Amino acid sequence: MSCYMLIRVWVCCLFLLVLAPFSALAQHGHELAADTCVLHVGPYKMYFASYQPDTYYDRKFCQELPGTGNSVLVLDFVEQELRSMPVEVRVIRDTGSEDNLEAVTVTHFPAKVYPSGSIDVKYNFDKPGKFVGLVSIGEKREHVSRFSFSVGETSAVSHLSHYIMVIVPVLVGIAVAVFFSFRDRRKPSGIPVSS
Repeated sequence: MSCYMLIRVWVCCLFLLVLAPFSALAQHGHELAADTCVLHVGPYKMYFASYQPDTYYDRKFCQELPGTGNSVLVLDFVEQELRSMPVEVRVIRDTGSEDNLEAVTVTHFPAKVYPSGSIDVKYNFDKPGKFVGLVSIGEKREHVSRFSFSVGETSAVSHLSHYIMVIVPVLVGIAVAVFFSFRDRRKPSGIPVSS
């Protein structure tokens, strides 16, 4: 392989290594940023973020709280009219069945009006697991939405997908560089051979 080709391979790999992690950070399509989710409740929207002030006091999370302990789930209203409507919030364990809500309820905020436009759900999650937040809007719960989140569980699939988004472009770049280097070797040099 020529020196020029090696330089091209290394530049390509370096370029992919620098840029690929940034595309991997934009993970979930329903997020505005890596740590802010958008919750759609009928025609309305809320921003959802979660915090663990005792252990990660300076970080904001979306759907994956890294550990157990005191946590705060924050719902911020986008539309101004939500400030005059009753909103109910319930957090349940994700058991796959919602037949008996009371049995799986972790915490419940009955329907009431939040003129500040923000709801802080504070709870001490003492065990890791998967949970579902149920948000209802209106006097008769006309609009209902659910959002899943995990506490104290690292999502192997999520982390694996991030690594794949980094490794695959790098491997493709190396394969392309190797292909072109071998292709250049097979070409005749263009220098006539005297016999």
